[in-house]
Amino acid sequence: MKCSKKWLVYLIAVLTLAMLIVVAGCGGKKDSDKAMKYPTKPINMVMAFTAGGSSDVQARIMQKYWDKLVPQPWVFQYKTGAGGAIGFSEIAKAKPDGYTIGGVNVPHIVLQPIGQNAQFSIDDYIYICQVVNDPQALVVNKNSRFKSAKEVIEFAKANPGKLKVGIVGTYSGSHMALLEWEDQAGIKTAQIVYKGAADQNAALLGGELDVMMGNVNDVMRSLDMMTVLAVTSKERIKFLPETPTFKELGMNVFSDIRRGFVVQKGTDPQIVKFLRDTFKKIAEDPEYIKDMEKAGQPTEYLSGEDFEKYVKENNANAQTLLKKVGLAK
Repeated sequence: MKCSKKWLVYLIAVLTLAMLIVVAGCGGKKDSDKAMKYPTKPINMVMAFTAGGSSDVQARIMQKYWDKLVPQPWVFQYKTGAGGAIGFSEIAKAKPDGYTIGGVNVPHIVLQPIGQNAQFSIDDYIYICQVVNDPQALVVNKNSRFKSAKEVIEFAKANPGKLKVGIVGTYSGSHMALLEWEDQAGIKTAQIVYKGAADQNAALLGGELDVMMGNVNDVMRSLDMMTVLAVTSKERIKFLPETPTFKELGMNVFSDIRRGFVVQKGTDPQIVKFLRDTFKKIAEDPEYIKDMEKAGQPTEYLSGEDFEKYVKENNANAQTLLKKVGLAK
């Protein structure tokens, strides 16, 4: 009888353990199924800059190929202002459920928390990928008296604070490139800040500026009226083969604008993997690459891990430069 009771207790224990394993397995399967079904509704794509700008143009191209791979579309939301800081903050504060993806720009998301006490940090995001590396360019009006970067520097040295240079926003890619150029060339200029590239370009063409520091992508649309004197890329750009790099001119001016996509810290790892895999497929699609080239978008893909690594390196470099020029403690 005692033996029978022992076996009964043993049998109950075994059955209980088996049920727990089954329940755990079913729970895990439900969680897995839930992630695998993502997305089940449209996804908000938050853009920090206005419709029609370089960031928006790139995202629209990517959307075209997303729609071929994923049944749920993107719904574009424009949260503009403060050089992108408003939009970047909106992205960071969104619910981490995979239904708010954001387009981000570097060095903007690096510089703004350092210099403007922005309501987000680079650690608020999980990085999906980088898709664009857009160098900065030193540009003049086609009719300018300046025919080379050397001539511009000579004028700036002879006339401290007199050279009028246009940039888009402060604590932005063009601002960073200008600070690097001033530091490397040993000059001081008059910085004229514009809200967007369209305003900046119009000011240069209208004679309000002597030179401007702007995105290559934005400049390419007006090459018949502008001359690019130098670019921040480490090698010459294939569609500007006659234009020297700052490096060739003896200056370490490398600031560019990287465009990529992020989700919020805390997002389900399976959703993050799905997004990274999908964006990678798009970035490797030959037709997507052709569309990017037609739009003058300088394509450069980095995985989420590599993009995050670049952002952190950029953050360290920016801290050093901004402290040197007195714009950070």
